[in-house]
Amino acid sequence: MRTRTTTAVLIAAGLLATLTACGSSADTADKPSTPPTLSAEQRASARAAAGLPDPTPEQEAAFVAALDAIDKDIAHGKADKAASRGRSQCQTIHDWPKDEAKQVDLATRRFTSPTHPEGRTPATAEKINAAAHKHLCPDF
Repeated sequence: MRTRTTTAVLIAAGLLATLTACGSSADTADKPSTPPTLSAEQRASARAAAGLPDPTPEQEAAFVAALDAIDKDIAHGKADKAASRGRSQCQTIHDWPKDEAKQVDLATRRFTSPTHPEGRTPATAEKINAAAHKHLCPDF
C-alpha cells in the first residue's frame, strides 16, 4: 500500500512540475519583468483607500514621543517598529471608524513589548489609539 501511495505522489509531483513549466513562452522568458510604477499621488491615494496613512518622519516622531509620554516601554526604544504598529492602528481606525471598542482591543494586542508580551491594558490602549489618530491619521 505504501508503494502505491508513494508512486501516486511522485506521479502527481511530476505532472505538477510539467504543467508549471509549460506556463511561460519563449518570448516572455527572455525579458525581465518590471514591476508597475505608480506616481507618488497614485501611491498616496491607494494607501489612503486601504486605510494606511503616509505620515511624514516628523509625524512619526511626534507619535513615538506621545507613546513615550504614555509609557516608555510601549516603543521600548524601537521607534520604527512603534511607527509601523501605529500605521497599522490607523488602518484599524479606518476600517472600524465607529467601533472604538474594536480599535482599543486591537491596540491592546498590537502594542506588545518584552515586558508586556500579552499586550496593554484597555486604558493604555485608548491613549495609544488617540495618539495614532492625532499624529498619524487625523483624517480618519
